[in-house]
Amino acid sequence: MMERSATIMGAIIGDTIGSTYEFNPTKDYNFPLYNDAMNYTDDSIMTIAVADWILKDESLSPMKLVHTMRYYGNKYTPPKGGYGYLFSEWLRHPKMKAYNSWGNGSAMRISSIGFGFPTLDKTLKVAEISAAVTHNHPEGIKGAQATAAAIFLARKGESKETIRKYITETFGYNLNRTCEEIRPTYQFEASCQETVPQAIVAFLDSKDYLDAIRLGISLGGDADTIAAITGAIAAAFYKKVPSELYDRVLAKLPKDLEAITLLFEAKVLA
Repeated sequence: MMERSATIMGAIIGDTIGSTYEFNPTKDYNFPLYNDAMNYTDDSIMTIAVADWILKDESLSPMKLVHTMRYYGNKYTPPKGGYGYLFSEWLRHPKMKAYNSWGNGSAMRISSIGFGFPTLDKTLKVAEISAAVTHNHPEGIKGAQATAAAIFLARKGESKETIRKYITETFGYNLNRTCEEIRPTYQFEASCQETVPQAIVAFLDSKDYLDAIRLGISLGGDADTIAAITGAIAAAFYKKVPSELYDRVLAKLPKDLEAITLLFEAKVLA
């Protein structure tokens, strides 16, 4: 299997493969990988919006992030999935402030932050900025920071046990479970506290990028978001994703979103 390096494409591939199973969950690890219905969702649009903010705004202004997220969120209706009610209201009403959400939307859009900064301290600070413009509940911020930290540590070559220990001790998530233990009783959940730990466990249990995606989706939960989180961490850790998946998924993005994605990938991987 041909492979290539990836950053935020790790999340976008996971989101796209998981899109078929967001509202039709599967517990089958061997689910069909490709189907005509799979497409990018709101998770990918917001992932790319945050990446564009990082690329263009050296000051990392929260207001510029808000403008960027609203611009792309209103420009594109996701072909699969969809924004939550409160986030949709936030997109449409320029004066609406953060709404104290603990939903996993704060974590699913964060991958560029995990890839984009040289220190863990900076990564955590920017993750908080990104989350707090909408998901300013402590659990919403924690989910974003935990995801970004896992990506950062993975790309820096830390071991899985180091990642597990750091996330557990810093954020209090229970990562001492396996996918086999989680799967039987797990169901759709949109909270950070019941999505982010499960997504990280799927990465920790995996042996390569594709295995991580299959493990995450087959938990039977919020498949696209779990796979976006798991996929970003796995891409950072394993350094490679299947080239065929990369090309198929990239081709589904609108041209300007594709251009931002490739620009971010080139900058980080240079």
